[in-house]
Amino acid sequence: MTDFSNLTIHEASKLIQSKTLKALELTEACIGRAKKLNQQLNSFITICEEEAINRAKKVDKLIANGQKMNPLAGIPIGIKDLFSTKDIRTTAGSKLLENYVPVYDATSVYSLNNANVCIVGKTNLDAWAHGSSGENSDFGPTRNPHDLSRVPGGSSSGSAVSVSSGSSLAAMGTDTGGSIRLPASFCNVVGLKPTYGRVSRYGVIAMASSLDCIGHITKTVYDNALVLNVTAGEDGFDSTCTAQKSDDYTKDIEKSVKGLKIGIPKEYFENFDWKIKNLILEAVKKLEKLGAKIEDISLPHTEYGVATYYIIQPSEVSSNLARYDGIRFGKTREQFGSEAKRRIILGTYTLSSGYYDAYYLKAMKVRRLIRNDFVDVFKKVDVIICPVSPTLPFKLGEKVSDPLQMYLADIFTVTASLTGVPSLAVPCGFIGDLPVGMQIIGPDFSEKLLYQVGYAYEQETNWYKKTPKI
Repeated sequence: MTDFSNLTIHEASKLIQSKTLKALELTEACIGRAKKLNQQLNSFITICEEEAINRAKKVDKLIANGQKMNPLAGIPIGIKDLFSTKDIRTTAGSKLLENYVPVYDATSVYSLNNANVCIVGKTNLDAWAHGSSGENSDFGPTRNPHDLSRVPGGSSSGSAVSVSSGSSLAAMGTDTGGSIRLPASFCNVVGLKPTYGRVSRYGVIAMASSLDCIGHITKTVYDNALVLNVTAGEDGFDSTCTAQKSDDYTKDIEKSVKGLKIGIPKEYFENFDWKIKNLILEAVKKLEKLGAKIEDISLPHTEYGVATYYIIQPSEVSSNLARYDGIRFGKTREQFGSEAKRRIILGTYTLSSGYYDAYYLKAMKVRRLIRNDFVDVFKKVDVIICPVSPTLPFKLGEKVSDPLQMYLADIFTVTASLTGVPSLAVPCGFIGDLPVGMQIIGPDFSEKLLYQVGYAYEQETNWYKKTPKI
């Protein structure tokens, strides 16, 4: 069988639409790869072979009949197992929901199905999306394809691994504090956390409702823009979803970065691995050579980001998980894992009488200060560039017994989540065999600009072409 694992969506779509490649052939190859690698990587909880094959056959038939199709038609895609999928079980990575089969699709899944994607399977995740490593799943940890002894990042661990390993050409994920950007960085793929409200959250099992963003992971920046073209837009089922018209995110993606002002926040370049720091600064120099202007900036409330996030997020977790009472659906609450219990206890405490003002209310005020920092800075610069993670992918089990160390993995990602602005994680090199990613952060609804900057850098470097040896 031909190896299609390194194809991008852009390349595969052209081949499918020109009838050079059958969607069925590509889908069978990805399913075969997913099944073969799942024992090693554990990136899928459920593989949807029958559904994917039927959709691929439909696409081939429509193309044979001369029908013009969306660029995503026939593209094998993974869906994080937090998204409701009609008649396909949805577990949230928890044994509490291991037999739950939704009767409807999440809005983003519905949109993707309308574009005729082939859903390869439901990808593994930290249970309830609680985690930065991919180790908290009740269905076993996901492994990093670049080094099987290391974590792939979380919580969208299976989504990043499925794309990185060539089992899918794209995968849907969620990002509440870094859950798309961190695994994208650890697995050498591209991950977008869009502006809060850019993509509908309807039908996605909620973690922290004022922070949750629906995004996706792809091999390249252009592919990422193709997926956002399908998923972005208003939705009457989600009141937080913006009415602002979405764009064609691939249009003008090749536009030069000449004259763009890039801000380098000093607070993000202190006290972490100097090798990672050097790679990010080298990436910035490449953009400078392409004509971008580099400016030093300050985001003074950055130091309060993690503390603020870990008050607001568990508070919202405790509210959202209260619905899983074992009566309406799912098993009883004893099935919650230790991380879910930890966050429920933390959140219930901070929301309780006598502590609400001291913790939750104060955290929301600090959140506003962090947001103001970003608003002020974007009056001076177009985008911000900073690291995704302070460390390389760490060893499986290394931080499991130290939740505080695990929470600090999100130190560079939580601020964009708290402020609601979009952030794009792009591969920017390797230290040994381990990937490093950088964040490109922009003002509200600047996804198009982020793609332009990311694309310009990607074309200069082509880091995405370095694939894991598995």
